[in-house]
Amino acid sequence: MSASLTLVVLMGAMYAVGIYVMLERSLTRVLIGFLLVGNATNILIFLMSGGNGSPPLVTGTEADDSMVDPVPQVLMLTAIVINFGITAFLLALIYRSWWLAQLGEEGDTLPDEHEGETEAETESSFDPLDLDDAAVQEVLRASDERPGDDESSAPGGSHRTTPNDRTHDTTGEDRG
Repeated sequence: MSASLTLVVLMGAMYAVGIYVMLERSLTRVLIGFLLVGNATNILIFLMSGGNGSPPLVTGTEADDSMVDPVPQVLMLTAIVINFGITAFLLALIYRSWWLAQLGEEGDTLPDEHEGETEAETESSFDPLDLDDAAVQEVLRASDERPGDDESSAPGGSHRTTPNDRTHDTTGEDRG
């Protein structure tokens, strides 16, 4: 068996198995089948590109017949990129399908492990005002503004001076 015949048999087997697996109902098998068909297509382009030759670098002379055609190489790279993009799309589709299968009967939330609690118990344990106050206190701690500071005359409570607020005297010293 020559290398070319081996690649032809491998390509045919990959097409056959890939199409067979793509006909299954599982999205994971569709993904595997698509990967097999994409790789078989790359082997087909490789086989159709011809034999070995010199690099296609033309330096002022006419193109020689022994030079390799670069178009099949470009087509193979394009096929790899397209195969990658569709594989990423199928993976996202598989994940979304799995996520929707995990949803409860309501269709928009996952089943809660605390389904037995009443609404009053939930409201007593969760007070949105406490969270808002905690968020405001966090922002105040992170900023320069402190409640009760009367030193600032600026409405925003900033103690900083800008370069426009400084006055310069003739000696070149800055006074803030």
